Amino acid sequence: MDAQPPFPTPDADRPDPLVPVLEQRAAQGETRGLALFCHGGTVASVEPPRERALSLVRIRAIDQFVHASAAHRGIGTALVRYRVAGWNGEAADAFQDVRWAVERLREQHGTDVPIVLVGHSMGGRAALRAGGEPSVTAVCALAPWTPPGEPVMQLRGQTVAILHGRGDRWVPARLSFDHAVRARRAGARVARFTIAGGHSMIRRAARWHTFARDVVLAGTGLEPMRADIAEALQQPSPEGLAVPL
Repeated sequence: MDAQPPFPTPDADRPDPLVPVLEQRAAQGETRGLALFCHGGTVASVEPPRERALSLVRIRAIDQFVHASAAHRGIGTALVRYRVAGWNGEAADAFQDVRWAVERLREQHGTDVPIVLVGHSMGGRAALRAGGEPSVTAVCALAPWTPPGEPVMQLRGQTVAILHGRGDRWVPARLSFDHAVRARRAGARVARFTIAGGHSMIRRAARWHTFARDVVLAGTGLEPMRADIAEALQQPSPEGLAVPL
């Protein structure tokens, strides 16, 4: 990876010494793998995320589902609460906070415990950009916001599973398709699925939840990759990048 900026520190124009927060749920018994959940946000804002923000509600529901269904297998989960709600251009605040969270998890659990990143919307962008961080073994991006020109070289050799609503009006599905094509060209192993519904992940919520859980279990080595994702990873473009779910 190219050299990255240092981990988050307070900015001069931010009056409070904000730091990210990790909400953690422990595995039952030995921790054999970790899922780090990355919530959505907005294009530009230096205000802290609101506790009742829909972006947090959405990703918390998936966090809770994955923990409830996989903690007994040794999966611990963590949700990173960003310092600020916005991506904020070149500052890429959410990305910096995800990097910080990965490092904290490595300090707590050791460098040999695999980490799967699960991100929605802006959190999907942050997770994909952090896909090359140490100990990260897979990325699950849900309706990720991936503007044109978003870097992909950090994903070389990485396993990436994307799920996007075909009716998404907030983050058009074509953005994740274009990103997936470029990531494959860069050497990533990418499978991309589409599903009925929009950005909120409310329609067919169970499919969004189980998709994330199955990527976490496979990415941490506790289960083989489920058949449809494994097949999509092997298919050429564009077939493996537009699979209906």
